[in-house]
Amino acid sequence: MSGETTITIIGNLTDDPKLNYTQNGVGVAGFTIASSARAYDKSVEQWKDGEVLFMRCSAWRDLADHIAESLTKGTRVIASGRLRQRTYETSDGDRRTVMEMTVDEIGPSLRFATAKPHKAARTGGNGHASGFNAGSDDPWASTVPTNSGDRPPF
Repeated sequence: MSGETTITIIGNLTDDPKLNYTQNGVGVAGFTIASSARAYDKSVEQWKDGEVLFMRCSAWRDLADHIAESLTKGTRVIASGRLRQRTYETSDGDRRTVMEMTVDEIGPSLRFATAKPHKAARTGGNGHASGFNAGSDDPWASTVPTNSGDRPPF
C-alpha cells in the first residue's frame, strides 16, 4: 500500500513462533526477531556486538502457518514487511506506544545454513485449498494448461 513504511530486518528468532487463530479462524503467528550490528574493534582486534533491536512481528493467514511449521527459536531469518506504531493503555492507565512489523515475506538466511524448501499447496484467502495444485502429490505440478510442450502460457 502507498504511504506505508516498509523495512527489512535480518536477525534471529528469540523463541518459536506462536500460532493462534482469530474467532473467524484466520491464523496469526507472533514472534520476535533480535538483530544486532557487529563491528570490528581494531583497538582490541575483536568483533563486538552493538545494541540489540528486538522487533515484535506478526504474520497472517497461510504465511502464519508456514512460519509456524518452518521456523524455530534461533533461526537466522530475513524478513520484510510494514512497520506499524500502536498505542494502548495499560491497566494502570498509562499510555504506551510500541513499534511492530507486519511481515509480508520471510525466510531463513542461507549465509550460515541450508534449506530445502518445498512449495505448499495454494489456498484461498479463507485458508482452504483452491483448485490449483489441490490434491497433487507433486507440489510443483500445475493444472494450468500450457500452450505448447512444457512452456507456460505466458
